[in-house]
Amino acid sequence: MSWVTRFLWDHNAFYHRLMLRRLPSSCTRVLDVGCGAGAFATALARRVEKVDALDRSEVMIAEARRVVPPNVTCILGDVLTEPLPPETYDAITSVTALHHLPLDQALPIFARALRPGGVLVAIALPKADLARELPIELVAMVAQRVFAGTFFLLRKLGLGTWYARESTHDVMPVVLDPPLTTREVRAQASALLPGVRVRRLLFWRYLLVWHKP
Repeated sequence: MSWVTRFLWDHNAFYHRLMLRRLPSSCTRVLDVGCGAGAFATALARRVEKVDALDRSEVMIAEARRVVPPNVTCILGDVLTEPLPPETYDAITSVTALHHLPLDQALPIFARALRPGGVLVAIALPKADLARELPIELVAMVAQRVFAGTFFLLRKLGLGTWYARESTHDVMPVVLDPPLTTREVRAQASALLPGVRVRRLLFWRYLLVWHKP
């Protein structure tokens, strides 16, 4: 492993706690869309009784099945075609998968699958929008390096994993140029899910939260 690789850290894992805090206080069953290698599904499983972890990649589902606890069911499938039972989930989560999906198709599917009072929480990658987000981009570039050094030092001192990148990270599907800016996501999501909140996060992600009436 090169010294550059050792300094890299997992921005997705950094936002896991932010997402967990958005779960309903009473939460029994959760759908994790685009579960990847199962890291967030595993975190969810410590908080809720049952997690359905869905991914369309055979490689990712195989990795997830190796690590998830018994209360997680791993499902190989595409959320756009998988028949999800209506009004079943207390929460639907997604970590860096939403930008792989057409919002006009995916968001109504999520809305139907949520129970009344359920919550949709997603972290995804926005398209660069330097005209509107240049300040946050500049801050992120500096903070990325400061955090990388701090997390690396903490790992070297044996004080935890501190967002170390997993070995499966390099085989995960990646969209180099997500199709929508944060502003465009907000506009499209608002038309489909009244009351949705979309905000840009520091490290090249946006957060989407919607509470189903």
